[in-house]
Amino acid sequence: MSTVDGHLSELRLLAVEAAKRAGAFVQERAGGALRVECKEAGDSEASQVVTEVDRQAQALILEFLQESTRAFDLGVLAEELGDDGSRFEKEHFWCVDPLDGTLPFTENRSGYAVSIALVSREGASKVGVVYDPRGEILYDAALGEGAKRNGVDWALEPSGDSNLRVFADRSLRKSAVFEALRSGLEELAGERGLGGVEFVCQGGAALNACWTLENGPACYFKLPKRNPGGGSVWDFAATSCLFGELGASFGDVEGEPLELNRVESTFLNHRGFCCATDARLAEGIRRICSDFRSL
Repeated sequence: MSTVDGHLSELRLLAVEAAKRAGAFVQERAGGALRVECKEAGDSEASQVVTEVDRQAQALILEFLQESTRAFDLGVLAEELGDDGSRFEKEHFWCVDPLDGTLPFTENRSGYAVSIALVSREGASKVGVVYDPRGEILYDAALGEGAKRNGVDWALEPSGDSNLRVFADRSLRKSAVFEALRSGLEELAGERGLGGVEFVCQGGAALNACWTLENGPACYFKLPKRNPGGGSVWDFAATSCLFGELGASFGDVEGEPLELNRVESTFLNHRGFCCATDARLAEGIRRICSDFRSL
């Protein structure tokens, strides 16, 4: 067992405090004048938009986590910092998305969050924190310690909803295969004895995953893509830990774990993404996605 494994509770608390501080800063700037820029990233508007708030929130997080980075000899992978390769050199690394869902943030709509994870060199998420500053909701987990929602022990519960909720990126509605996907999902809902399908295309990756956990039966998925995009390590690292501690399904569209420390790229478009509130639902989603691979 590494030194880090014996201090997960401590590192979890540090990540929580860092996320809350950055979230407070982000929320102070919400609805104000912003300088919106375009960066080289994936092939969607959501992945390319960036503001000074992203960079400033990241600086706050990294400054707060700096002492732990030195004390535990951790690497760092942060969205607006670039990949310095330390994630391959150290046993563990902080994985930071200072403002996941920048697009809804610029529109002053719900769907943005701060996301921080501690990931092993082997790609296992050991601490996961997501903070929704607009809704003031904190989600956090550590390996073997369970998950919490706003400081209270969290367990999945059926929502009692008669529909299947599908959380998705807004680009899905513009996809050429959207109607075919909708048809397959409606068929799946019928197999599960559900009334229909409700699409929620609003949030960034972190909150889409958290909303999935809160609104079962529900899912969130991304189809595999040939072009770079489809989410990066920092989009999924924190929620991977949450799903693991809650016993929900989280992986790629092949049913394999996500490669959270992929050598070739930080992008995870090559095998897509699928999470769901239960394994049977995830299997059905993956079956539907299999018809639309590598578009």
